[in-house]
Amino acid sequence: MSLASLKKKAFLQIQRVVPQHQLSRVVGKVAASEHPVVKNFAIQAFKAKYGIDLSIAEQTNALKYKSFNEFFTRSLKSDIRPIDQDAAHVVSPADGVVSQIGDIVDGDIFQAKGQKFTAEQLVGDPQLAAPFKQGAFATIYLSPKDYHRVHMPLAGTLTETLYVPGELFSVNQVTAENVTGLFARNERMVCLFDTDVGRMAVVLVGAMIVAGIETVATGKVKPTGRLELEKHELALNKGDELGRFYLGSTAIVLFEDQKVSWDAAFSAGSAVVMGKKLGQVL
Repeated sequence: MSLASLKKKAFLQIQRVVPQHQLSRVVGKVAASEHPVVKNFAIQAFKAKYGIDLSIAEQTNALKYKSFNEFFTRSLKSDIRPIDQDAAHVVSPADGVVSQIGDIVDGDIFQAKGQKFTAEQLVGDPQLAAPFKQGAFATIYLSPKDYHRVHMPLAGTLTETLYVPGELFSVNQVTAENVTGLFARNERMVCLFDTDVGRMAVVLVGAMIVAGIETVATGKVKPTGRLELEKHELALNKGDELGRFYLGSTAIVLFEDQKVSWDAAFSAGSAVVMGKKLGQVL
């Protein structure tokens, strides 16, 4: 076995044995700290490691953020991410990279070579998942260096949120290729909408050491270990902020059958920018 294979195997095994939720809670406390020494060290170290570009942020001085969390979920300058206003266009909900994009076939969503999961497993409820059984999906990975707010890919009315408890595997390419049903196993918040083209879902997926998920409707998610369904009636425009991650993860968008078509330019590995066209309604 090669050195690379051994490292991959060790990386996966460590994730299976470490106390994922306890580790994430510890990281969360550090990330929320407003102690100047703690937060400044964390911000400067992270900024240096990942090459964070603060020139596009509303607050360009790293030391003026109250906590690492505030730095990580930083807002951008108002003109940096213009939203495609064409009503027929679906836009990317986040800055990041396309993990996978395509059709949902008989309920199955492609994860990586040899790996898939079902829309029902992802959404966490058979009735809520039913509209997407033959639909379309786009999985967007937000790396540590990215802007970590998630926005509306299309205008719609939020009707339900469903918190689904789960594990907290890392969501990088290695785990996507080796952990069965990764995105349907991790903790997540499922947001469901009525739109002019039918039902839409945006799923915010948690990950290893992600210290929290927040939505505009629920506030910061408080893990309970059980399914938590809430009803809403909240209208949001295309490009409006829907939620944010406290440390990086993945957003998955679902549409019904024959409602949207993804642009052919996008495939696994394609870079995307929040607000730019990802596809069009049919």
